[in-house]
Amino acid sequence: MRVMAFNGSPRKKWNTATLLEHALEGAASEGAETELVHLYDLDFKGCTSCFACKLRYAKSFGKCAMKDGLTPILDQVPKAGALILGSPIYWGTATGVMRMFMERLLFPFMTYDAENNILFRKKIPTGLIYTMNVPADQLQRFGFDRTIEFDKRVMGMIFGASETLLCTDTLQFEDYAKMAASRFDPEKKAQRRKDVFPLDCQKARDMGARFVRDRTIPGETMGDRP
Repeated sequence: MRVMAFNGSPRKKWNTATLLEHALEGAASEGAETELVHLYDLDFKGCTSCFACKLRYAKSFGKCAMKDGLTPILDQVPKAGALILGSPIYWGTATGVMRMFMERLLFPFMTYDAENNILFRKKIPTGLIYTMNVPADQLQRFGFDRTIEFDKRVMGMIFGASETLLCTDTLQFEDYAKMAASRFDPEKKAQRRKDVFPLDCQKARDMGARFVRDRTIPGETMGDRP
């Protein structure tokens, strides 16, 4: 079984990437082959509305016809046994790079037919890992919950099921004294990173292991505890 993870953060060694690495470690512990793709390393664009993926009987039907740095990655998706997408929340949603990736990933697998409109022909577990500076009790206030729920619903519609792991109130900077961020308490942020982030990493690891071992989706996992 192959598990693919996609990092939508420009950082390769911070919150989102670390959680994805733990998820893949969990998958590997159950015998899976794993791959972590850093989307910011790729040269690609979002959907251009060419609709080649909707042309009946064309070679491009059901797949993205664009040719760029994302093409070989998308070619591997149908072979995967599980997918895990990770992104920080920027301005209320996933990063622009992750949004472009999701456009190219999801749109070709859906048609506008009234029936049988999903073209991905197998059911695989998928995970969405989000990191954010916002505390858990502020998700609804800022509307993050609607975006997260929509992404989960679409992933489930295409691939069969999806779950989310939310890592909230994250440590953004190594040195808050250098940043214009006086509303935050650096000591509290650092303590939360020490106390809570390892628990989120374990939840990510459990997700990856479960996807391989059981291929089950228990529901949303909230990576925030008092």
